[in-house]
Amino acid sequence: MLLLGQIFEALAAQFDARLIGPADLPIAGLAPLETANAEQLSFLSNPKYQSKLAGSQAACVIVSGALEAQARERGAAILVDQPYLYFARVTQIWKQRHSLAPAPGIHASACVHPLAKVSASAVVDAFAVIEADAVVGEGAFIGAHCVVGAGAHIGEQTRLAARVTVTEGCRVGKRCILHPGVVIGADGFGFAPAGGRWEKIEQLGAVRIGDDVEIGANTCVDRGALGDTVIEDGVKLDNLIQIAHNVHVGAHSAMAALVGVAGSARIGAHCTIGGAAGVLGHLSMAEGVHISSFSLVTRSINKPGLYSGFFPIDENADWEKNAATLKQLHGLRERIRQLEAQAQTQNKAP
Repeated sequence: MLLLGQIFEALAAQFDARLIGPADLPIAGLAPLETANAEQLSFLSNPKYQSKLAGSQAACVIVSGALEAQARERGAAILVDQPYLYFARVTQIWKQRHSLAPAPGIHASACVHPLAKVSASAVVDAFAVIEADAVVGEGAFIGAHCVVGAGAHIGEQTRLAARVTVTEGCRVGKRCILHPGVVIGADGFGFAPAGGRWEKIEQLGAVRIGDDVEIGANTCVDRGALGDTVIEDGVKLDNLIQIAHNVHVGAHSAMAALVGVAGSARIGAHCTIGGAAGVLGHLSMAEGVHISSFSLVTRSINKPGLYSGFFPIDENADWEKNAATLKQLHGLRERIRQLEAQAQTQNKAP
C-alpha cells in the first residue's frame, strides 16, 4: 500500500500536476473507473467517458484540468495535462514498489559456457543456457529455459522472460523486455528453386535490437540473409508478430498482435500498424505512417498519414483489372453526378 502523496511526489519532477485531496489517503491498488473501490486509484483520459466519473468509487482519479469541476465534486483527484501518460508512470512505480527483485546470480541448474561473460549483477534463472562468447550485461535477467546463443549480447537491465531464445550473434540493447516464447534470430525464409525442389539459402546476417524495446509473447524476429534485421530504439511489438529477414523498423514504431512484415521491408520511425495487418516485402513506409487493422500494404508509402484497405483475393489477371477499375470509381461517380445534373436541367427546360 502507498499513500497518495507518495505517488504524487514520485512524479512531481516529471509532470506539472496538482493534487486535490489528502496526501495521506491510502492507495491499495489501481483499477478502472467502473470497478475501482475506495482504496484504489483510477484515471480518465477520454472525455467521452466523463459520465462515468461521478459514479466512480475510486479513492482518487487522474484527470485533465478540463474536468477539474467534476473531479472536485466527486472527491480526490490528480489534475494533469496527460492523464493516460501519468497513469502509465504510476503503474511503473507500483510495479517497482511491489515486485520482488531476484537476487543476482546464476541458478545451479543453468548451463553457462566458461567463455561466456555474465555480469555479477545479472540473474540467470533455472535451466537457462548461455553459450560461448555470449555477453549478459549488468542487471540483466535471463529467465528460466532461455537460450542466449554463441556471441549474442544482452544489454544492461534487459529482461528475458521464460523460454526466450536469442540465437548466435544477435544483439539486444539496454532496458528491453522480451516476453515468453520470443525468438530472436531464427533463420529467415530463404529458398532458391532448384528443379522442382527448394535449395536453402543460408541466413548469414543477425538481428540488432536497440534500447528500450519491448517484444510480446511468441513474436519472432528473423535474422538477415546477408545484412542484419534491425529493430531501432523504443520499438514496441505485440504478441504473435512475424518480422522477416532484413526488415528495418524505425525508432518508436509500434505494431499490434498478428502483424506480418515480409522480408526487406523498411518501416519508418513513429509508425503504427494495427492488428493482423500485413506489409509486403521490399516496400518502404515513411516516418509517421499509420496502418489500420487488417489492412494490407501492397505499395510503398512515402507520405505520413492514416492508411486502410484490403482487396479480396482473386486470379491475378482479374484482380489487376478490378483494382485498376476500383481506382477510377471516384472519377466515375463525379461524371455520373454531372450527367444527372445536366439531365435534371434539361428536363426542367420549357
